[in-house]
Amino acid sequence: MDNLRIDGGRLWASLMEMGEIGATPKGGCARLALTDLDRQGRDLLVRWAKTIGCTATIDRVGNIFLRREGARPELPAIATGSHLDTQPTGGKFDGVYGVLAGLEVLRTLHDAKIQTDRAIEVVVWTNEEGSRFSPAMMGSGAYAGVFPVEEVEAKTDVDGNRFDAELAKIGYRGAAKVGGRNIGAYFEAHIEQGPILEAEDKTIGVVTGAQGQRWYEVTVVGQEAHAGPTPMRRRRDALVGASRMIDAVNKIGHAHQPYACATVGFIQSFPNSRNTIPGRVFFTVDFRHPDDERLSSMDAALKAQCAAIAEQGGLELEIRDFWYFPPTPFAPHLIERVRDGAAAFGYSAMNIISGAGHDAVYMAKVCPTTMIFVPCKDGISHNEIEDAKPEHLEAGCNVLLRAILEASKA
Repeated sequence: MDNLRIDGGRLWASLMEMGEIGATPKGGCARLALTDLDRQGRDLLVRWAKTIGCTATIDRVGNIFLRREGARPELPAIATGSHLDTQPTGGKFDGVYGVLAGLEVLRTLHDAKIQTDRAIEVVVWTNEEGSRFSPAMMGSGAYAGVFPVEEVEAKTDVDGNRFDAELAKIGYRGAAKVGGRNIGAYFEAHIEQGPILEAEDKTIGVVTGAQGQRWYEVTVVGQEAHAGPTPMRRRRDALVGASRMIDAVNKIGHAHQPYACATVGFIQSFPNSRNTIPGRVFFTVDFRHPDDERLSSMDAALKAQCAAIAEQGGLELEIRDFWYFPPTPFAPHLIERVRDGAAAFGYSAMNIISGAGHDAVYMAKVCPTTMIFVPCKDGISHNEIEDAKPEHLEAGCNVLLRAILEASKA
C-alpha cells in the first residue's frame, strides 16, 4: 500500500464533468444550494459512488454520507469530504475538489481491492457557501449541534423560499438523524483560496487550524427627504453614515495587522431613488483573525466607532451579531499524518492557517479533524476564473489517500 497512488487523470476528468453542471461563460460554476443544479451534482456523485459499491445515507438537512464498508464496521469510520454548492460566480474547485478527492480515494481502494479495517465515508455538506441561505456551513453546523435543525429548516432565501421545502423539492430531504454518526477522524482537502502556497512555491499546505470569524448585520436609519429642497445641514442621510462606517471597517482591518481581514460584502440602500436622500441602509461586516483576543478587539472597535458615527449624524443604529466561531486548532496527530504523507511522496509542504471558513471547523467540535491545502492560481477563489493545476490536485489527493489509509488501521 506504500506505493499506492490515485489516478490523477480520472480525478481531473471527474472535476471537469461535475464542472459542466452549472457551467458559466467564464469557465466557472453557478450551482447554488438546493437548486435543480445542486440536485444534478448530487445525483451524479451518488451514481458514481454506487458503481463502486458504496451506500448512501442522507440526513434531514440534506448532508450525504457515502460509505465504503470496512472489515470492522463497529469501529469509528474515517470521513472526508466538503461541499458541492458554489457561489453565484464560483469556480470549479472550491468545495467540489474535497468531495471528488474523497471519491477518488474510494475508487483507488476499490480498484486495488483493498479493504480497510475501518469504514471510509465521503461526506457532502449542505449549503457550505451560505450564498443562498445564511449563514454558511449550515449542514456541518447542524451536524455538530451548532444550529438547531428546526432553525435550519426554517431559513429562507431572498425570495422567501424555505430551506426545508427547497430541500424536499430536489429530493434530498433525508430521513436520517442529523449528527451522531460513528466517525473517528475527518480530513478535508481543499484549494487554498489564497496566494500563500503559490507565492512560497509549495505543493501541500499542512493546515494547523482555521482563523476565527465574526459576521454582523448593520442597519442604519436616517430620514428620507427630497434631494433638492433639503439643506445639507438638515439632512439625516443614512447612506453617508453607512459609508463612514464602511470606511471604519476597512481601517479596523488595517489596524489589526498582521492577519486581520475586514470586509463589507453586501449593501442595500432604501428607497434607492436618485432624487431621494437615503433613509435606511443595510450592510454586512465580515471580520477574521487567528487570535481571538484580536478578533474581540475588532468587535469592540466596530461597535464603538459605528455608534460615534451614528450619533454625529443623528442616525439610529442596530448592529446584529449574526455569526461567530472562534479560531479552531486542528488535531496534532492528524496534522502529522498529512505532513508525513507529503514527505512520503516527496512533495514540498509548509504549515498554513486557513483564512476561510470550512466544514472542517465544525467537524473539529465532534472528532479529530484536519485539512490539506493545495495551491490555486493567483490565490483567486469565489470567482469564475478560479483555477488549479492538475498535478497539485493529484498531489493533495495522494496525501489524502495516505493519511486516510494510516488513520483507517484498527
